[in-house]
Amino acid sequence: MRALIVAAVVGITGAAAVAVWAGGKEDAPPALTVLGVPVDAEMLDQGADLYAENCASCHGADLEGQPDWRRRLDNGRMPAPPHDETGHTWHHADQQLFDITKNGLASVVPGYESDMPVFEGILSDAEITAILGYIKSTWPERERNYQAEITSKNEEGS
Repeated sequence: MRALIVAAVVGITGAAAVAVWAGGKEDAPPALTVLGVPVDAEMLDQGADLYAENCASCHGADLEGQPDWRRRLDNGRMPAPPHDETGHTWHHADQQLFDITKNGLASVVPGYESDMPVFEGILSDAEITAILGYIKSTWPERERNYQAEITSKNEEGS
């Protein structure tokens, strides 16, 4: 028998919910994880708070990104992209998202200059993981499944 657990989280965007399936049925969507760590209500609460404190000023309270995020700024850098389904965050594997957050974009694209700060020494690995869990929990099922597949392929290639 399959069980559906819904963890409600009150975050910056109001009430967000993440569905986590248990039971191992083939038709069940994959459980929401970040770097193999299951996302639970406590992680979502922490991630929402940390996102509000550290990310929302650039990426938006509703994960909407900065205006014209695909067009370069006068300084040649790109605006902060959205982290909702309209952006490209869900196109990247967990490890890449973690590395970008912790060590900056230049850690995955050498020489790339960005206005995004490096969070190493500011946020712990668990806090970065919680933020990513919160972001992923807001994506529609299609984007979550796509991102889970990319993450799985990335882990296999390691």
